[in-house]
Amino acid sequence: MRERHGLETILEAILFKSRWLLAPFYLGLVGALIMLLGSFGYELYDSVFAHFALDPEHVILMVLTLIDLSLASNLVIIVIFSGYENFVSKIDTQGNADRPSWMGTLDFSGLKMKLIGSIVAISVISLLRAFMEIAKNGGELDEPKMKWLVLLHLTFLASGVLFALMDWIASKTEAGSKKHHLHPEP
Repeated sequence: MRERHGLETILEAILFKSRWLLAPFYLGLVGALIMLLGSFGYELYDSVFAHFALDPEHVILMVLTLIDLSLASNLVIIVIFSGYENFVSKIDTQGNADRPSWMGTLDFSGLKMKLIGSIVAISVISLLRAFMEIAKNGGELDEPKMKWLVLLHLTFLASGVLFALMDWIASKTEAGSKKHHLHPEP
């Protein structure tokens, strides 16, 4: 092991501790989660109490909106927990039985896949909601809006497939590299 100089040790300590600069970002995401909760409550109140209607299109649109907000909230929680644990510090839950099973096991690659999966799910729900609104409004089609929604959804979907393909190729490359290092050829 090589000898370290004082300046190098100080610089590395500063760099290592700089990870705590990410903590306010995660606190900001907690604020965003509170805003999503407020929006969820408003949508629920508005749909159930203010504009009570039992027609199927209205109920389906309300449910899709609530699912959309729920998925976005789940996404924020995943980013908060896994981002904090991967980049700042481990969260000590002291053996709490309610600790999510994925917490502490989701690496950056897994986080990326969960993010893109959630984005695709949110996108498809937005697309379905737009189609439901067409049915509700008597077939009035906003062609440019629908084209953009479909294009964005296909872009998110293609991105997810490409991310998964890149992760698969990287895992095969790493596995081959480990295999090569474990069994050197004579």
